[in-house]
Amino acid sequence: MEDNKLAEFKDDFALLIEAGFVAVKQLDEVSANRIFQAAQMISPTSTAPQIGLGYIALNKLELKEATRIYEEVTGNEPDNLLAQMFLGISYVLSKPKRKKGEKLIKETLEKATDPTIRSLGELALEWVDKDLKKSKAPFFLAQANEPEE
Repeated sequence: MEDNKLAEFKDDFALLIEAGFVAVKQLDEVSANRIFQAAQMISPTSTAPQIGLGYIALNKLELKEATRIYEEVTGNEPDNLLAQMFLGISYVLSKPKRKKGEKLIKETLEKATDPTIRSLGELALEWVDKDLKKSKAPFFLAQANEPEE
């Protein structure tokens, strides 16, 4: 009986995943979590809800959790380019793993044909070059350390 009820929602799976990402963008972590959990119940073998949960962690800069999730997803689905890209981004945010992250992003870009994944990777690499590799503090930190007149 319970399987029959879940089967009714199979057609809504993709919509739930999309709604979860929208909830993350709207900074509604509680709803996003619930939506991804519901999607996982509908399709327990799908990694899409896990990618969404990792995205929540990544947005909260919970890098250990995001990395754990994306490593698990890529371990189960080595060809999942979106998970690889998010794993690379998780790595570049951690200074000791930055080079590993850049390498993973570049390797994923070589394989990716999806324009969204390609755009994400290109933006991530640009961000690494422009901001994360700077030896000087960002503008607002430099200003905070200047003596007042």
